[in-house]
Amino acid sequence: MSKMRRYDDAFAQFRIEDEIARLHGNPTTGINAYVECCGRYTGENRLALRAIAASGTLREFSFDDLADMSGRAANVLKAAGVGAGGVVAGMLPRIPELVALILGTWRIGAVYQPLFTAFGSKAIEHRLKTSGARLVVTNPANRSKLDEVENHPQVATILAPGEILPEGDIDFRAALAAASPGCEPTLRKGDDLFMMMSTSGTTGLPKGVPVPLKALLAFGAYMREAIGLLPDDIFWNIADPGWAYGLYYAITGPLQLGIATTFYEGAFNAKSTYDIIERLGVTSLAGSPTAYRLLVAEGPEAAARVKGRLRVVSSAGEPLNPEVIRWFDAHLAAPILDHYGQTENGMMVNNHHGLAHLVRAGSAGFAMPGYRMVVLDEAGNELGPNQPGILAVDIAKSPLRWFDGYHQAQTPAISGGYYRTGDTVEYEPDGSISFIGRADDVITSSGYRIGPFDVESALIEHPSVNEAAVVGVPDPQRTEIVKAFVVLAPAYKGNPELAEELAQHVKKRLSAHAYPREVEFVTELPKTPSGKIQRFLLRKAEVEKRKAG
Repeated sequence: MSKMRRYDDAFAQFRIEDEIARLHGNPTTGINAYVECCGRYTGENRLALRAIAASGTLREFSFDDLADMSGRAANVLKAAGVGAGGVVAGMLPRIPELVALILGTWRIGAVYQPLFTAFGSKAIEHRLKTSGARLVVTNPANRSKLDEVENHPQVATILAPGEILPEGDIDFRAALAAASPGCEPTLRKGDDLFMMMSTSGTTGLPKGVPVPLKALLAFGAYMREAIGLLPDDIFWNIADPGWAYGLYYAITGPLQLGIATTFYEGAFNAKSTYDIIERLGVTSLAGSPTAYRLLVAEGPEAAARVKGRLRVVSSAGEPLNPEVIRWFDAHLAAPILDHYGQTENGMMVNNHHGLAHLVRAGSAGFAMPGYRMVVLDEAGNELGPNQPGILAVDIAKSPLRWFDGYHQAQTPAISGGYYRTGDTVEYEPDGSISFIGRADDVITSSGYRIGPFDVESALIEHPSVNEAAVVGVPDPQRTEIVKAFVVLAPAYKGNPELAEELAQHVKKRLSAHAYPREVEFVTELPKTPSGKIQRFLLRKAEVEKRKAG
């Protein structure tokens, strides 16, 4: 800790000019994302990508390899009619061609749109309609979904030996082989887009999130300050690049710093994760609490073989339960820190691996240098410590802030000088921020405001609980009561006695008003494809059930 910069110093000394100086280009005079994430590192024989196929085969690619592949991809895109500002969508698993496609898109000044491979046709159709994509690059496993998408754009398909090209498609792999690797990068300005994202759709239809090139400043800062990425780290972000955390920080961020990233094509499970950590000697791991809870559920014996291997672990996507933090410390000897962000802004509040500050279990951390985060009441007034309100970005005093509003939105996302995240939090006296819940998730019972995260964290401390989701359900006497939906560990069976035991466990850990008065045992929880629990679906089902009877 003594060798790290103090957080207070980093925050006070932050200068946007210093961040711009780290770039190869300049947001004002000209910048290209391919150059920032690849081209500037060619000629150095520097490793850029470790790619493990579903079969287990490991291939390694240098920045020169990615420069060659992305140049070919860029020329294929240009031949298909894509130019600067045009949108290219990728619906591919974690394979090297995905990185080549993304870098090739950026190389010609075009905009990349991710499509998660688990999406169905309606989710794909909505996103393509939002972006106006000119081309979709996919593989045969996902190609059939596009047949159900009205007026879908031109398609390029990556074929394996023996697979047949759909009529009218471009054979992407053959086109790459035939294309020239030379392609001059197209310079753009900092306000020009290089990604078109979508919100995760936890409470409604996804909204388009335009990402301008100036966001590279914030992405690089997060990798240095919060991930704490070092030149000799072996880094693996297990998040899928079909979502913001994967695209921003599994591809863009590490490559921007000239540090190799890791791809695993296979599906996530605890065994393969431990296998790869051991095989590659992973030192810096990033991912979601959902994934980490699955590692916890696998037990200490499975973790023993990699105990002490990980230097740091970073968690994002949902609040990190304190029990997971304690388990990682005990059984992996790895410091796992919670980070907070959104698709709209990237990561903004973190427990920083790269900066020295107090870390308090259950806290989202401190505002990343370059952001001023505030807590607002309903009238837009800034609140002090221990007063719950909405977390917001102070626009004028957040030079790393890049989000200006949703794509083609009728309602502005910024008002009164603030961007409101929609998440309920409170400041602690030490300046850190504690997460309470989404504004819609906070429970009001007998006049008390109860954050579902605290109740869920208490529940998963019980040995019988693998996962839990907590919602408020209507009650005529108390306005709402707390109801818990619990996924049990395999050795346990749900019954009234265990439900009462869990309720009393929470009552003892928290308070007499916050314990779940109802506990329902379920086999799984509703989640977005990125793994975020959709409490609103549970709440909606409960309301409808009570109305019906």
